[in-house]
Amino acid sequence: MSYNKMFGPNLKYDLPAGLVVFLVALPLCLGIALASGAPLLSGIIAGVIGGLIVGPLSGSMLSVSGPAAGLTVIVLSSVEKLGSFEAFLAAVVLAGVFQMALGLLRAGFVSYYFPSNVIKGMLAGIGVILILKQMPHALGYDESSMASVAFAERSENTFTELYLAMRFFNPGALLLSFLAIVVLLLWERPALKNHSWLRYMPGPLVVVVLSTLLHEALLLWWPQWALSANHMVNIPDLFGPTANYHQLSPDWGALRQTALWGVAGTIAVVASLETLLSLEAADKLDPYKRVSPPNRELLAQGVGNVLSGWLGGLPLTAVIVRSSANVTAGARTRISAVAHGLYMGAFVLLAPDLLNRIPLAPLASILLVIGYKLSTIGLYRGMYRLGWSQFLPFASTVLAIVFTDLLTGIGIGLVIALYFILRNNYRNAFILHKEALEGSPKRMAYHLELSQEVSYLNKGAIARFLREIPNYSQVHIDGTQCLHIDYDVLEVIEAFRQNAPSRFIELQLTDIPQVQLVNNH
Repeated sequence: MSYNKMFGPNLKYDLPAGLVVFLVALPLCLGIALASGAPLLSGIIAGVIGGLIVGPLSGSMLSVSGPAAGLTVIVLSSVEKLGSFEAFLAAVVLAGVFQMALGLLRAGFVSYYFPSNVIKGMLAGIGVILILKQMPHALGYDESSMASVAFAERSENTFTELYLAMRFFNPGALLLSFLAIVVLLLWERPALKNHSWLRYMPGPLVVVVLSTLLHEALLLWWPQWALSANHMVNIPDLFGPTANYHQLSPDWGALRQTALWGVAGTIAVVASLETLLSLEAADKLDPYKRVSPPNRELLAQGVGNVLSGWLGGLPLTAVIVRSSANVTAGARTRISAVAHGLYMGAFVLLAPDLLNRIPLAPLASILLVIGYKLSTIGLYRGMYRLGWSQFLPFASTVLAIVFTDLLTGIGIGLVIALYFILRNNYRNAFILHKEALEGSPKRMAYHLELSQEVSYLNKGAIARFLREIPNYSQVHIDGTQCLHIDYDVLEVIEAFRQNAPSRFIELQLTDIPQVQLVNNH
């Protein structure tokens, strides 16, 4: 398929979606830089590179990259350990080189060994965090950064801050948030969603425009309800005399420090793991069930981190919050990620004053709605119906993420999932028969015969095999001999079944139970 045929018809969806992602990502980039103790410009640089560089290099259609809140603690401690932000930038460049090496060594296979219940738990947990953490901003109580995901902060925690926000809410912020949520909900109604000229205009973009205009009206006619500067997007004078450009160049001499190599290795491992998890999660949100190549993603992230560190930016990863906003806004291809980086660079350079007129409350409301879509009641019901072996790892991941952090929560969920996996008999194998089709030697027929026990441990091999099948092939998946097929494998086969027509693959399933995919979007 040519570039124009793939991306051209989708520009009407991707360009508006990219604008929505930019509006959500901008305060997150600034907030992460602030929380990391880094120059604010470094957060913007990482966001722009995540769009303009990683976007086209990535094999994912919907994943969006940028500075990640999960790395803030690593950034803070690393700058202190290395003695300067310039030395830390050299570590970011080296971490990017390490990531590129991981991609070339095809280390992306690790992503296949995370159970789907843990990935869904990660998405649901992030949804809960978005709801809990963005509620104070929606109410106009902005004591913490919009990028904050930690449970405990300063003398408060997530729940005490939410309690204080409800006590000391701002009426103007509440009005803007209420308007934003009403518009977002109405925009999902068929009467508006399917309207010819509204179809390509994302609801979040409408929310930002209407909320900004309403706030300008409050400033003119009801100033007591207008928001103060700390409740607005705040882009400082990034290019003025206080921009600290001298802090945005790597100190290459610091490469002689042994500690720097350890910091670079830590960043590479954590950023790669978070990227692979976010990539898997973004694929589950993709309505077209496309599968992203993890090794290519590691290469793209490595190139992005080399450039980000070189130019003075923070380390970046694929970020599920931005990716979720991308899906919600109706994006269809990676052009939306590229557009979001282009918008970020252009607006920060050319129209910072315009961006500073956008209130934080409607942006927080957009994230609230995204959080709800990631963590719906239907998702919990669907996982519960699958049985305890699926539900307990899922629920444990959600709770652990909410009360600890992203990677710790995933680790806890993974341990519980592995217990259930190892409790079952994980003997597994499959036999593959391949032959050329009669009359068309270039077309192949594949017969995949599953053995008696097919467990989650087969997921990676089966997913990789199905992804690499050429278009226009004939495929027969035979489960006649199976006594047990793990749900994760059935999910892979079902996703392949739904995607087969678009690849012109003739698929036949024998004794393979059809499952209903439990999606977050």
